[in-house]
Amino acid sequence: MYLGVDCGTQSTKVVIVDIEAVAIVGEASRPHRLIEGEHGRREQHPGDWLAAFRGAFSEAVARAGIDAREIRAIGVSGQQHGLVALDREGEPVYPAKLWCDTETAAHNADLVERLGGEAGCLDKLGLVLQTGYTASKLAWLRDTHPKAYRRIESLLLPHDYLNFWLTGERVSEAGDASGTGYFDTRTRRWREDVFAEIAPELDPARVLPRLIEAHEAAGMVRPALARELGLAEGVVVSSGGGDNMLGAIGTGNIAPGEITMSLGTSGTLCAHADGPVRTGSAMVANFCSSDGGWLPLICTMNATSATTRVREMLGLALSDFGAHFASAPIGAEGILMLPFLDGERVPALPNASASLLGLTGTNLTRANLCRAVVEGVTLGLRFGLEQLGTLAGEAHQIRLIGGGAKSPAWRQMVADITGIPVVSPRVTDAAALGAALQAAWCERQGSTTLSHLCERLVVLDEATRAEPAPASVMAYEAVYARYRRALAEQHGVSAERHSP
Repeated sequence: MYLGVDCGTQSTKVVIVDIEAVAIVGEASRPHRLIEGEHGRREQHPGDWLAAFRGAFSEAVARAGIDAREIRAIGVSGQQHGLVALDREGEPVYPAKLWCDTETAAHNADLVERLGGEAGCLDKLGLVLQTGYTASKLAWLRDTHPKAYRRIESLLLPHDYLNFWLTGERVSEAGDASGTGYFDTRTRRWREDVFAEIAPELDPARVLPRLIEAHEAAGMVRPALARELGLAEGVVVSSGGGDNMLGAIGTGNIAPGEITMSLGTSGTLCAHADGPVRTGSAMVANFCSSDGGWLPLICTMNATSATTRVREMLGLALSDFGAHFASAPIGAEGILMLPFLDGERVPALPNASASLLGLTGTNLTRANLCRAVVEGVTLGLRFGLEQLGTLAGEAHQIRLIGGGAKSPAWRQMVADITGIPVVSPRVTDAAALGAALQAAWCERQGSTTLSHLCERLVVLDEATRAEPAPASVMAYEAVYARYRRALAEQHGVSAERHSP
């Protein structure tokens, strides 16, 4: 048995995978509390992740009806970019600032300027720093909480922190490290000169985790923790990775030609590449993957976070929300939403707010509002897809995951707006599955390959397949043109368009 863990923004999920039976035999999750404040503050207490892990682990084992001693390895996926700063005792000096925190936008802009603008960032890091990356969070902590900053002994990402708790080892791997803003994604090494611009008082050799390869073990579960959880001694903890990297593995996106799209709290698009990629767009993050390759990626800040807020404002249950937006026509009878409730990363508008355009006395209905927010989210992902350039043009399929992937109407909308066939894997919690597959790959080194594991365990659900409907594709071209004009008029984003 192999345990996959996904520590996300809203919850920690645990799955137990039986590799030989090709089955998930147990799964469970526990929610997290999000700390929200003015100026885009989004934080969590790392201790909440540990409590959620314990609860989800116990329930998953019980549901599987197994002895926990049958688990041979654990893989951990975590939300990217979060800053977990620890003191000498391994305790957080401040709550973890999350990927969706935009309070550090000014610090990010300052760092980009000091590194030589977009060209300087690309030269030093292989990508352009974005608000939400770890670098600006550390700069913010240095300026606003100097006492906490001076206590820092270790700097970890959320998945690194869970690995540290499991094993006592401070390690990281290239995929998740790519999103820190002080890691060179081409050479797969910490960029200590960039780190010195951010935190000159901190010694990178002391505070940054040791880098390991994707197939290497982070360590073994600590004996005391193994006894507490009922695990056998010597349980392997794999390198793990960011949720996007492990989600790619969990959809089988480990070779060129596939696009993974996630409709979670955020929206993400990623494509696999065998080497570093330059697309010509600063919005594309040239991340490394967690399987030894590269994973160029775009991330929008508002996906199900936006649809959930509209649904809750209207007082609708999830099923009713889905029925409402499916009943409204393409274009929501003229209502267009730019759903930038948490600012936005793609396009790069960290301080933006949301807009509802085209409201009239006749089109202001619940159904049209529901449709408008789902369309706004999906049009933003079409914008992001275009930033991937030739990688998007080569794609023959979008593998759709996340909460939004469960909606047939939303799957069809993605196919119609992008013009690319869509299908979901049977397991839509792909990051947790990907973590379990990576754990098996790590523990079974020499006896199997990650490609073989993905071929066996990533199964597509043909009932979810959505082919682009020609008439709808044409209708959405007009809606997308209006979306691009609104971006230009409201936020100064160029209306120039590029075909994927």
